[in-house]
Amino acid sequence: MFDFSIVTKWFDSLLHSIGLGDFWSILIECVIVGALILVGYALIAIALIFMERKVCAYFQCRLGPMRVGPWGLLQVFADVLKMLIKEIFFVDRADKLLYAVAPLLVIIGSVGAFSFLPWNNGAVVLDFNVGIFLLTAISSIGVVGIFLAGWASNNKYSVVSAMRGAVQMISYELSLCLCLITAVILTGTLQVSGIVEYQTGPWNWLIFKGHLPAIIAFLVFLVAGNAEANRGPFDMAEAESELTAGHHTEYSGMGFGFFYLAEFLNLFIIAGIAATVFLGGWAPINIGIDAFDNVMNYIPGIVWFMGKTFMIVWLLMWVKWTFPRLRIDQILKLEWKYLMPLALLNLVLMTVIVAFGLYR
Repeated sequence: MFDFSIVTKWFDSLLHSIGLGDFWSILIECVIVGALILVGYALIAIALIFMERKVCAYFQCRLGPMRVGPWGLLQVFADVLKMLIKEIFFVDRADKLLYAVAPLLVIIGSVGAFSFLPWNNGAVVLDFNVGIFLLTAISSIGVVGIFLAGWASNNKYSVVSAMRGAVQMISYELSLCLCLITAVILTGTLQVSGIVEYQTGPWNWLIFKGHLPAIIAFLVFLVAGNAEANRGPFDMAEAESELTAGHHTEYSGMGFGFFYLAEFLNLFIIAGIAATVFLGGWAPINIGIDAFDNVMNYIPGIVWFMGKTFMIVWLLMWVKWTFPRLRIDQILKLEWKYLMPLALLNLVLMTVIVAFGLYR
């Protein structure tokens, strides 16, 4: 399989060969990588918004956007342009500093988590030896942004939404992290690239190698991740029928746009982490037959990663547009009475399996 580090090492040597020292070479590389992350973030957000509208329409027997561009492809760009030219204003008697900082915290947490995704072999932007730990820590910044947005808006609906959002996201982060720890126990590493490399080979994906505990962790992770991203049927924080729009009710223009982008990209991030930890990330399907495996290995790793991730995104969109919204007490009951005890028992089961070498 192609190793993208060949390209990065060539570019680094090119910068040094034209007389640039370590400082300027690293600075240029960081700027280019940062720009690529932001461009990729924006492009995937556009694709997800269009996909959401079409998937929603499909499940409701509609066509979705059709008028702006062929098959409605330019509708998202029209909406982005409209959002960019909208006026950004501050609400009367709002805490202006916190009101302005909240959407920035939400987008920073989302972009930071996005940077940990492993796109290809040798193309992991942030690949620390404690990568999973840092990923969960950085993604939690968004909880602070949501809480500040509701509190600073000086709006009772926004405050209620912020309280709901905070308690929901903090609660479901427990189950989500327990599922990741279950995977870490089996792979023996917190490094994102190490987790993917562990799953390279015939039938080495965690859902195959870890037997029942890995499958349970995968399913619990999807449910908890869906709730963590405030997606339906767990979107009580944005219940339009009773909270008008939730914590971002008082935001307009790109202030609202940051919350909107973060919600869609958090969906992609959850799907990307699930694909990385449980479905092998960029690792291809290998079944132990050389002819088949060689063909699969020719497919670029980024194709495998994006294919798995968008498959999970489609599954989570299917769930959103199929099940009705839950009440806040039902959401918390599901987490504290069912998911977290199940995740804890599953963690113990995986520990026993690894300790006695019962995995494949």
